[in-house]
Amino acid sequence: MAMLLGKKIGMTQVYDEGRIKPVTVIQAGPCVVTQIKTEDTDGYSAVQLGYDDIKSSRQKKPAIGHAEKASTNPKRFVREMRVNSDSDINVELGDEIGVDVFSDISSVDVVGTSKGRGFAGVMKRHGFGGFPATHGTERKHRAPGSIASHASDAGHGGNVKKGKRMGGHMGNTRVTTKNHEVISVDNEKNLIVVKGAVAGPSGGYVIVKASKK
Repeated sequence: MAMLLGKKIGMTQVYDEGRIKPVTVIQAGPCVVTQIKTEDTDGYSAVQLGYDDIKSSRQKKPAIGHAEKASTNPKRFVREMRVNSDSDINVELGDEIGVDVFSDISSVDVVGTSKGRGFAGVMKRHGFGGFPATHGTERKHRAPGSIASHASDAGHGGNVKKGKRMGGHMGNTRVTTKNHEVISVDNEKNLIVVKGAVAGPSGGYVIVKASKK
């Protein structure tokens, strides 16, 4: 089972044959199997993992009872991994899974939540060039300009056409970055070092799984 929950520690760089590689350090696990879902009980097959203990006083009673079934503490970050069938589940309730599952894997996909930027204009959000800095432009330098025929979606309502690039909420979305080369795995400290940048701030939760491609 090559999937773990973890936390982005931060970025650094390593030397590899005289070249500098930018890398991200992730603390992946240890994760506890908090639930096993089967075709008979839930209609599909999946393994639910929990990561990062949270005080019972800060969790609701249903979540506390759910964790007690696996003989563990309530977890702050809980996600599940779908599998094709019940026969593909090779773990038991309450098992602890460490970063050693990635020891023989050369590349991983990492799912994170990008940094929230609040409300952003079109120049920051979409890279618009803006209006000229001279030649009579007055207090309109960063404006989006005309939205022309996108102003109404004729025949489908009075809203702006879907997909029109405008100002709005930027960031704070789920981002998957694929095929990160695994540089090293530290089983003792539950650390995995991968090449490249991972979405989200240092300390943000991530999902690490073996690459499909």
